[in-house]
Amino acid sequence: MTATHARPQAGAGENSAVKGFRGVGDVLALMLLPVPLLAAALPAAFAGGGTRRWFGGRGESQRADAQAAKDAAAAAFYELDTAQRDLRISIETITAVDSSPGARKAVDDFAALGRRIDEASHTYITAVDAHDLDRDDLEPAVAARARTELTAAKDELVRVKGELDRFAQGLGPLLGNAETQLARLAPAVERARQALLGASNALDAVRASGLRADDLAARLAALAPELTKLNQGAGRHGVPETLQRADRVLRDAEAVRAEAAQLPERAAEIDHRLVSLRTRAQALTTRAGSVEPVLSELRRRFSAACWQDLQPVPEQAATNVRQAEEKLKEAAKARDEQRWADATSRLSTVRALLNATDEAVSAAGDRLHRLNDVAKDPQQEIQRTRFAIRDAQRLAMAGRNTPDPRHARPLDDAVARLERAVTGLEGRHPDYWHFLTETEAVRQTVARVVSEIREERGAGG
Repeated sequence: MTATHARPQAGAGENSAVKGFRGVGDVLALMLLPVPLLAAALPAAFAGGGTRRWFGGRGESQRADAQAAKDAAAAAFYELDTAQRDLRISIETITAVDSSPGARKAVDDFAALGRRIDEASHTYITAVDAHDLDRDDLEPAVAARARTELTAAKDELVRVKGELDRFAQGLGPLLGNAETQLARLAPAVERARQALLGASNALDAVRASGLRADDLAARLAALAPELTKLNQGAGRHGVPETLQRADRVLRDAEAVRAEAAQLPERAAEIDHRLVSLRTRAQALTTRAGSVEPVLSELRRRFSAACWQDLQPVPEQAATNVRQAEEKLKEAAKARDEQRWADATSRLSTVRALLNATDEAVSAAGDRLHRLNDVAKDPQQEIQRTRFAIRDAQRLAMAGRNTPDPRHARPLDDAVARLERAVTGLEGRHPDYWHFLTETEAVRQTVARVVSEIREERGAGG
């Protein structure tokens, strides 16, 4: 409320009492004067010491009614002023947190209400200033007019107060959301500060163990400007931004703390992997030496189609092991320099190289073993494959008079493919490896058909 209200003046009864007290004092003083002065002063003393007019019952009643109207208007004024002040705090709370269209409209509506409050307040103050109800010569008509104007001013104040109350009720959701965010503000900022402290302490502990953790220190240092902004407060940077900043600082600081806590274990794991992969590389070097004798036997006993794809294995194995050893040296150097990410990356490369080498070396030995088995007794492989086909055919016919073409066709093709593979074993130099790859492919086709049948029947049941 921008206007300053008038202070209510003393009532008529209080004024009469004061004047009466002063009149008695005058009489007592006159009684102590010499007789001639007393005789001269008595007429004035008994005149009441003034020229106030006494109107009697109706005049005093009008004055009392006007005073009552003035008091009621003053009470309404104070209630409206208090409500406006309280509501201004609510609006400021909302604007500190919310910049949505709804919040902006609330601010505009509050400003419009403020203008109506100013108008009603001006009317009240004008009415108060226009009438001195303590005047000795207050006319009854003037008192009646004052009562009317003050009552009208009070009614207007009450009406505007009702509008203000209704507006305040409508602010409930906006204010609730704002208060919720404000309630989160202090705890969120404190959690962020504590997280930064925890990260700093964890980093100190890691350094005390001899680990530099330079990358973690750099990440923690990058959070210092964010801490400065948090300390500057939401008044400068806004509540939503401060909450987001606090959450971000908390998350990043927690990540630094967690990684710092895991760093000794990570270093120990890298040391273990270095030793393990070195041992494995040495073992593969030895195993790779056995590939050439295996290839020699394959070339001697089986057709070229059975071993040609294995020809590059010895050279590739030697190359992979050599590259793995170089990467191990790089990983060890990165470990010594505490470049943990680089060390981990190099070790992953070493592992991939050794896995590929292991598979290639194992493939040569497995090839010879499988070719020996099928050359000795191909019927075992044939029966295994035929059993898989018959089992799928029984499943396809279960509960049906005729199989579903979607299942029967690939199974019939599998039968024909197996027969062709068996026929291929005839001759002086059979391609046993082609036979094995064909039977494996037939079993994969059959397994796929079985899976489809079971899925369809499971969905239908």
